[in-house]
Amino acid sequence: MIAHDSQFAICEIKPEVLYLNMKAHNGMRPHDLVVLLKIVSSDKDWMQKQLSGSLGISNSEISESLNRSMIARLVSPDKRVVFKTALYNFIEHGLKFVFPTQPGIIVRGMPTAHSAPILKDYFVSDQHYVWPDPMGKVKGQAISPLYPNQLLAAKNDDKLYDMLALVDAIRVGKVREQKKALELLKQSFELVYA
Repeated sequence: MIAHDSQFAICEIKPEVLYLNMKAHNGMRPHDLVVLLKIVSSDKDWMQKQLSGSLGISNSEISESLNRSMIARLVSPDKRVVFKTALYNFIEHGLKFVFPTQPGIIVRGMPTAHSAPILKDYFVSDQHYVWPDPMGKVKGQAISPLYPNQLLAAKNDDKLYDMLALVDAIRVGKVREQKKALELLKQSFELVYA
């Protein structure tokens, strides 16, 4: 139904028509977080093809991941800028509930959480956490990576590795470890609060 005025046309849009034009948000996936952290860790402009290659995630899945993050308001509408404060708040308040994990069996692997280089000087522990890797030099309890190619991505990007280890400290760490990880993550994101 359209009402005409000399200057304006008022349109009635039915809700079912509006929903047809919106993409459904079926929830964030664990690798969405890794995509966002990779963008934050990049010191220069990034291209989707580069993200795909460095993370071992297909171009189409990177595109879908960015769409989910845009709908969740974690990236700008043009999908070029990560809203770091929103991402930080999600990691601080929602991460361990949305992407929980439990330490598993003892395996060889790459250190993560409090065992990773970024945190190991702050905490003394006989208990180590690792991402499973048969070539790993450290034995510890297995922590499930957020996605299958995370180990490779972390080995090729030290800044990303640090952020992923901090994220794991928030997912499985004790309160002191979580607080330190959040403090260091805030520094990595270059967030300054007055």
